[in-house]
Amino acid sequence: MRRVVVTGIGALTPIGNDVASYAEGLRQGRSGAGPITRFDATHFKTRFACEVKNFDAEKYIHKREVRRMDPFTHYAMAVAEEAMKNAGLEGATIDFDRAGVIWGSGIGGFETIEHDIEEAAAWTGEPKYSPFLIPKLIADIAPGLISIKYGFRGINYATVSACASSTHAIGNAFDYIRMGRADVMITGGSEAAVTKAGIGGFSSMKALSERNDDATTASRPFDKDRDGFVLGEGAGCLILEEYEHAKRRGAHIIAEIAGVGMTADAYHMTAPHPEGLGATNVMKLALADAGLQPEDIGYINVHGTSTPLGDVAESKAILNVFGDHAYKLNISSTKSMTGHLLGAAGAIEALACIIALRDGFIPPTINHFTDDPDIDGGLNFTFNQAQEKSIKAALSNTFGFGGHNASVIIKKVD
Repeated sequence: MRRVVVTGIGALTPIGNDVASYAEGLRQGRSGAGPITRFDATHFKTRFACEVKNFDAEKYIHKREVRRMDPFTHYAMAVAEEAMKNAGLEGATIDFDRAGVIWGSGIGGFETIEHDIEEAAAWTGEPKYSPFLIPKLIADIAPGLISIKYGFRGINYATVSACASSTHAIGNAFDYIRMGRADVMITGGSEAAVTKAGIGGFSSMKALSERNDDATTASRPFDKDRDGFVLGEGAGCLILEEYEHAKRRGAHIIAEIAGVGMTADAYHMTAPHPEGLGATNVMKLALADAGLQPEDIGYINVHGTSTPLGDVAESKAILNVFGDHAYKLNISSTKSMTGHLLGAAGAIEALACIIALRDGFIPPTINHFTDDPDIDGGLNFTFNQAQEKSIKAALSNTFGFGGHNASVIIKKVD
């Protein structure tokens, strides 16, 4: 197996529109939540979300093309551009037949679907659909358009596994490089589900927080009074590269992908296994794949959505896997700041791990007020304030509806 390193990163999040501002938001413990501006949410039970702010798609895409893409693709194009520049790959001479794109999105063009259905409801006579309806809504259009922009002619597809989508994308890209089928991969994920149907659908499931009078503290992972997650949006991108390939072209190596794990709960459509069985197995697989011991992990970026069942199950899984070391490592849910980006969550949370390794601090779990007696109080969830700490390896968990679990381990390069 060949080594796989990260040579470029890009971020567009509710707490920062590039990697630098995202890192600063994580360090400061900034909340990205606020009243919804995308539509009139007056009559919704949940009237707030973690939206991307002050984003101008025309900085990355020609004005004519912007209208032909859904926002989830706008976000993908933006972070891919930042990551490519960061990696020094724009204009570089590489084998484009061995360069590919694997991208994750749990839903794809949600806004496009919603808009066209609303228009269809008002039709009389012959139905008329936009010729861009299908290309705008399909989840695989994002990796397709990224490959077109950069001329990457290798492996190209989308992963769709709900909230584990972009971690699966990163894991697949990692596998293709280490197995020798590619040299460079653009990977990550994007989501733009802050729409009427997005808010309404999750709200009807009782999945969303309804803390409308205090939106900035509504995402409360592991807190006794948590009442659901806060919907977020945005994108994250990683440039993965074979180690020797990166060295030959003089690339700056940011981190190394050490291992991945992928499992299923095989339990329930939306609820996690109550004992965290799938989560336990996926972390064990990631550690074995990386050739690491539990004691090698210094930080876990948990799925930690702020739902009553999920947070308890994941904390049990961590104890199952890490034993006594669980009380020595740092844990945090950056969803307390960014909200839940669904299919893009794994990408921005992998970036949070890279930033923690690079910058020497652990992002906090903000909005903690009351301990939950059902969660072991000896675990260090890095509550409310970032902690300065040098670590060698970090693990990121993502779990999706349908019982999809994916974990990735990222480490400093020796």
